[in-house]
Amino acid sequence: MNPRTFAPEHFLWTWEEGVATITLNRPERKNPLTFESYAELRDTFRALVYAREVKAVVVAGAGGNFSSGGDVHEIIGPLTRMDMPGLLDFTRMTGDLVKAMRACPQPIVAAIDGICVGAGAIVAMASDLRLATPETKTAFLFTRVGLAGCDMGACAILPRIIGQGRAAELLYTGRVMTAQEGESWGFHNRLVPREALLDEARALALGLAGGPTFAHGITKTQLNQEWNVSLETAIEMEAQAQAICMATNDFKRAFEAFAAKRTPEFKGD
Repeated sequence: MNPRTFAPEHFLWTWEEGVATITLNRPERKNPLTFESYAELRDTFRALVYAREVKAVVVAGAGGNFSSGGDVHEIIGPLTRMDMPGLLDFTRMTGDLVKAMRACPQPIVAAIDGICVGAGAIVAMASDLRLATPETKTAFLFTRVGLAGCDMGACAILPRIIGQGRAAELLYTGRVMTAQEGESWGFHNRLVPREALLDEARALALGLAGGPTFAHGITKTQLNQEWNVSLETAIEMEAQAQAICMATNDFKRAFEAFAAKRTPEFKGD
């Protein structure tokens, strides 16, 4: 992927100073996802594994909303007419989007405003950091359309963010989590005014992009992999991971900058 020339069909893409911004751009429908946009997002996050010029990613929605989830007419309707192999192909494909988001080494910052429901809430959940506005309304509303709450990794990831009981409530009832609840429960890292949302998200991403990006990728990997191992295994995994980081030039740059009483300039190698 060349971030300068990348031109997706189903969302907007900008790249500046190491930060890529993905904007879901169907504001007239509150930015729903389609079969095609799911697949293109999945493929984009997969490609980011090899896009070293991209240091951090912002995901946002156009028109004052994040995403209304799967499009009712373009996804929900067709799903009711599919056979089981076709349904499983779809659910595996949507799950692959979350896998791709978690596997790409760049930190992902979700800039959430307005409606953030269904698959939109999952995309926010699968991001590494979440900034929201006081107007944000988040709902994992799968049960409201007759489906289980266990969609796209929700039962694995959401309890780790907000706790088992709170996650169970949201996944069973499909009710809206207010912005204030989301902040107090730890789903949102912080709330910012609507007019400042994108600037704050980009500033956060720029700060991450200016850091030791190779080491950020290691941190993201360990956050994912240490979910299901013992403490002893996790400590050994982190010992090996940190030894790898100690062999990087960024580690040497940080020491030299500290000794010279100046700010280090990291290059991700």
